[in-house]
Amino acid sequence: MKTLSSVKEMQEFAEDSRLSGKTIALVPTMGFLHQGHLELMEEGKKRADILIISIFVNPTQFGVGEDLEKYPRDMERDKKLAEGVGVDIIFAPSASEMYPKGYQTYVNVKDVTRNLCGISRPTHFRGVTTVVAKLFNIVKPHIAIFGEKDFQQLVTIRQMVKDLNFDIEIVGIPTVREKDGLAMSSRNTYLTPEERKAALSLNQAISIARDIFRSGERRSESILREVKKRIESEDLTDIDYVKMCDSQTLEDIEEIDRGAVLAIAVKVGRTRLIDNCTFERGE
Repeated sequence: MKTLSSVKEMQEFAEDSRLSGKTIALVPTMGFLHQGHLELMEEGKKRADILIISIFVNPTQFGVGEDLEKYPRDMERDKKLAEGVGVDIIFAPSASEMYPKGYQTYVNVKDVTRNLCGISRPTHFRGVTTVVAKLFNIVKPHIAIFGEKDFQQLVTIRQMVKDLNFDIEIVGIPTVREKDGLAMSSRNTYLTPEERKAALSLNQAISIARDIFRSGERRSESILREVKKRIESEDLTDIDYVKMCDSQTLEDIEEIDRGAVLAIAVKVGRTRLIDNCTFERGE
């Protein structure tokens, strides 16, 4: 396993690999790897000849007052975990390498970023799509793999790939959870024991929503009411949003009469967590 930090070196490696007939899978990360990341990597290992991961805490997707400076980092630990999975290359550039002096170009996907996290984090997805587009041009993957926990991010990247004619297959992998049901996230390390207990209400609320849906209820209002009730029963939670949306457009829907996603964002203490589940009309 090699670690590259230069854009030029990464591009040269990718181009040589492509010319030799090898396929490349990319798993973009911000580091501080957990089992969820490792499962994305294992999928990449199955699908391509060369597995590349990026480790880059992207400053352009953090808003004012967010946790850019304190976002957890541990490169040595990440290297050991990546090597254990069989990663071939870690691309770990500096911020100045990715955004040199005078940088002024951004990618903005409009409609699917307006709702959900786009309301409270209006510049977030512009940063995500910009850095992912740059990574695609640097790493030159045939396949890129993302987790479905960041559902709006996945939808946004798929829209960007479609609109900008990237010749890349985007693969979504189901959310990986801790034994207690909490969706895996690098930010889980921020939680105190009391906050972690309160955070379990997100997955518990999702289970309630699934039970209500299976009973035959299709009205979003009825499902969302019970989801909110469970989360709000915890003193340490503060709901950003709980919404039922079309799973492709991410627009709010009043009834589950097509593919839908229940999307949740909650502050537990000072830590903002997201979770989701999808519903299909025929379930």
